[in-house]
Amino acid sequence: MHLGEQIDVDKDGNALTLIDILPAEGNLCEEVDLRINSEVLRRKIFEVLDPRERRIIALRYGLAGGAPLTQREVSRLENISRSYVSRIEKRAIDKLAGEIRR
Repeated sequence: MHLGEQIDVDKDGNALTLIDILPAEGNLCEEVDLRINSEVLRRKIFEVLDPRERRIIALRYGLAGGAPLTQREVSRLENISRSYVSRIEKRAIDKLAGEIRR
């Protein structure tokens, strides 16, 4: 079933679709698109990045269920310099961007 598929008719005989009866809070299409894109990104993170890059990205952007951390906080956790965190983060983002553009 898709959102535009007729599921019923109203009292005047007009077609009712799933999108017609869903709550109008926010934009459903945008929310669905965001969820799809988020899933694609999650999959790419595991397919493209090495374990250290995945960990840095997860910590920096709060993808492991916690709050996003600063580069300084990540550097302390990983026992590496803040500039090294920055380089790893940039490399990981560049890899992901290149993969997503394909």
